[in-house]
Amino acid sequence: MDDVTNKNVILASNTSNIRITQISTGLKYPERVVGLHFFNPPVIMKLVEVIKGESTSEEIFEEAYEFVKKIGKIPVKVMKDAPGFIVNRITAPESLYFCLIVQNGIAKPEEVDVFIRQQGLPMGPYELMDYVGIDVVFDSLNYYSQELSSDYSKCNVYKQLVEKKMLGKKTGKGFYDWSSGKPDLSNVKPTDKISLLDIFALEINEAIKLIEEGVASPDDIETAVKLGLNRPFGPITVAKNLTNQEVKQKLLELSNKFGCSIFYPTKSIEEGKMRDVIEGRISFKKEVIKPSFEYKELIVDFPVEKVARITINRPKLNTINEGVLNELDNVLNELWKNQEINVIVITGAGDNFSAGADLSTFIANSFQFLEYSRKGERVFRKLSEIPKITIAALKGYVLGGGFELALSCDLRIASEDCILGFPELTLGLIPAWGGSQRLAKLIGISRALDMILTSKRISGKEAYEFGLISKLVSSNVDSEAIKFASELANKIAPVAAALAKRLVDKGAEVSTDVGLEMESFSAGVIFSTEDLKEGISAFLQKRKPSFKGK
Repeated sequence: MDDVTNKNVILASNTSNIRITQISTGLKYPERVVGLHFFNPPVIMKLVEVIKGESTSEEIFEEAYEFVKKIGKIPVKVMKDAPGFIVNRITAPESLYFCLIVQNGIAKPEEVDVFIRQQGLPMGPYELMDYVGIDVVFDSLNYYSQELSSDYSKCNVYKQLVEKKMLGKKTGKGFYDWSSGKPDLSNVKPTDKISLLDIFALEINEAIKLIEEGVASPDDIETAVKLGLNRPFGPITVAKNLTNQEVKQKLLELSNKFGCSIFYPTKSIEEGKMRDVIEGRISFKKEVIKPSFEYKELIVDFPVEKVARITINRPKLNTINEGVLNELDNVLNELWKNQEINVIVITGAGDNFSAGADLSTFIANSFQFLEYSRKGERVFRKLSEIPKITIAALKGYVLGGGFELALSCDLRIASEDCILGFPELTLGLIPAWGGSQRLAKLIGISRALDMILTSKRISGKEAYEFGLISKLVSSNVDSEAIKFASELANKIAPVAAALAKRLVDKGAEVSTDVGLEMESFSAGVIFSTEDLKEGISAFLQKRKPSFKGK
């Protein structure tokens, strides 16, 4: 093709494993060679992996990507040429894993397939290999053993089947007899020797490797696995619902059990950075941390394990504008899904927490002001609803909207001399980000009316006497708040904390009888958690519990 076509003609390969760079070696114009890996059957499957070889020009790569979109398919970019690209690379360790399961006599193919089917998947791994062709699987692993790791040569089962010409459905026999058109899995009991976490951990590990190597982005990996394997979710979604420690522990277990280095946790997981990688906060080109969302009004950091800190960064008064609300909304949505975080601390840059709303914000009419008020209420409400403990670190001025933000948190730690209050009525306004409702529930109607109607200001010490403050400190409230947060994050069971705060908040809005029903249902949920078992075991063994949030 290189000889008989114009140099401007794009040459594309549908290879599913072999590096495009390897295919284009020796051509006169290797810059025009690109990978377009369609998935089978291509008339049905939407996914196409667009692969950039080492010599592929950027122009050709983008043109191929746009071509895939024009023909109604969904392209994903493989930005660095690698064996197996995205989908087949991620499933490669699984192919080895399932070989070793049979090879080591851990479970039979039919027992594993029935187990996988019971998890909601349409086909088990051995049935799928029979369907694809065991020779294809064998050739793929042989290629990976040369290109990726010698571990892939440890599988003998597939080789033996290929030598016997038992290639699966196309030869009538493989792991199964296909003479009746499908395997007979009736009366087969599922194995209890494997778990879904085995498979998920291997997929997550390989997905992280692809990101570390610069092969593909987290979003493209997720899309590729979902569409290429016809699943409702991919490894990135699964990783967001697991902790780094869970994945790391499982990978160490598998690596030791089978003696395979490719099962060993990749660098980012070993260093506890799994979530940073999957949420795009690490660039492996420069090895620098960057936010997954560009924060201008806030600083978001993770000062200690299991604790996130959100700092309003608008010194010197840290007033709250629409930008602060938008960014706070965004970061709370991110932290809501973050299984690594148990406690969130809210504070302000410099000497003040927040002196309230930015009064210079332009609002055109009364309905816009209504919506602006509603937006603040809804964003602040997330602090009371998010399944994490939220702590406000109060210092300097805590006024108006800043006070309302603090009231929305579960707990408040304050310096003795901080100043709290609602100056709204002196400006012709009212507390409109939840203050009129939350304050009365926390300190009673009489005291709430006194503070709001007189616009009086109280000290942190007075607020502590009112019951508004959980902990009073004499100095350095920020460091004390992090210390307090760390203690809670490591001694309180996350699921229990999430349910407890909801019971208290929602129970205050309903009748006692409804609240008691909510409490009993929550107790039922807690009874089934791993954390309850861990908590009781730790108590009986007189040690600190290690809660997993499950």
